[in-house]
Amino acid sequence: MNENRGLFVLDGITGMLIAVVLLLSILVGLTAWGLSAQQANAANYYEIKDATSIKMIDKTSGSHKVDVK
Repeated sequence: MNENRGLFVLDGITGMLIAVVLLLSILVGLTAWGLSAQQANAANYYEIKDATSIKMIDKTSGSHKVDVK
């Protein structure tokens, strides 16, 4: 039988707390990264020129976007 059990070993409370802290820090980091990317592109407007001539399937359909800064 395994008699070397402890409350604060890595497969007990300590391991669970390490996993929770690690997952929460990853969540905070990805959230901050996403918010910074959203803020950087929030003022990046574009205007569509000649919208009536855009075809549904066309490789050059992206050329109608013009950045407005």
